[in-house]
Amino acid sequence: MTTTPEQALEQAALAGVHRLPVPTPFAVGKVNAYLIEDDPLTLIDSGPNYGRGLDVLSESIAAHGHSIEDIGLILLTHNHSDHIGLAEILVEHSGAEVAALGAAAERLANYDNEAEAEDEFAVDLMLRSGIPEEIALALRSVSGSFRGWGAPVQVTRPLADGDVVELAGRRLEVLARPGHSVMDTVFWDAERQFGFVGDHLLPHISSNPLISRPLDGSPGRTRSLIAYLDSMAKTRELPEGSLLFGGHGEPIDDHRSLIDTRFASTERRKEKLLRLLGEGPRSGYELAQSMWGNIAVTQAFLTLSEVIGHMDLLEAEGRVREVFDGAVVRYEAVG
Repeated sequence: MTTTPEQALEQAALAGVHRLPVPTPFAVGKVNAYLIEDDPLTLIDSGPNYGRGLDVLSESIAAHGHSIEDIGLILLTHNHSDHIGLAEILVEHSGAEVAALGAAAERLANYDNEAEAEDEFAVDLMLRSGIPEEIALALRSVSGSFRGWGAPVQVTRPLADGDVVELAGRRLEVLARPGHSVMDTVFWDAERQFGFVGDHLLPHISSNPLISRPLDGSPGRTRSLIAYLDSMAKTRELPEGSLLFGGHGEPIDDHRSLIDTRFASTERRKEKLLRLLGEGPRSGYELAQSMWGNIAVTQAFLTLSEVIGHMDLLEAEGRVREVFDGAVVRYEAVG
């Protein structure tokens, strides 16, 4: 039986869980924070760092009879600015604990330096993928202009996969689900069959598995799409009929069908990209242009992450190999 978004949110509200949409400056629109009325009063994600977002969040919390000062615990699903930007400001007002994957604590605490390192990494990857230097540098400038929507936050309660966050009236299991980001975390309430999934799974848009530096500081890059498919396979095993509350959009009431749709889309895109290699070796940027045209310029790093992720899958299957000429990586079909 299908649960409408309104019914899902009503069911959540009866269990003391309230969705708080917070405005963002990004194309994706509002980001969802979630208030859990328990002891301690708990907030999942915060919204981006700007005055209007803080005002809306404060008003939304007040509408449920609480204030920012009442928050005792903040749970973070991942390190993107629209989810963490207000967290430290909320801590200053409330003294709340901040719980997030311990492996990501240093990256969260050193947000500005980490963002700069991530931009340097992205430019290097774009240049090695055949993106013209002027486009790569322009995109770095755009990324820098958005950096202020995030802010450093100190993790005072480090978590690990398999941990349990105990509130007075519920238990939230910590499920690491990397892919969209290096620290995607699902908070799972088994009793109510509620999952708070951040951007790990969204109802109407696919969660772009962004390539980044490994969380453990090792050299190289993440195989983000491979990790994401593995994470979705694990999430698919959550009980049928669960309600998953994401970072954007409406609740998900049939996660298995949605994940199967994501798997099928990945397979189709993988085969299409392989067919493009039948015309000869091509760089990631050339493949992105063939797939998305002008979008491959304006959203170069996003489309490049998609292409490289699918090349990683094909390489793992032995159907594609990388050829590096000292400046640009190209992919060629095997056999």
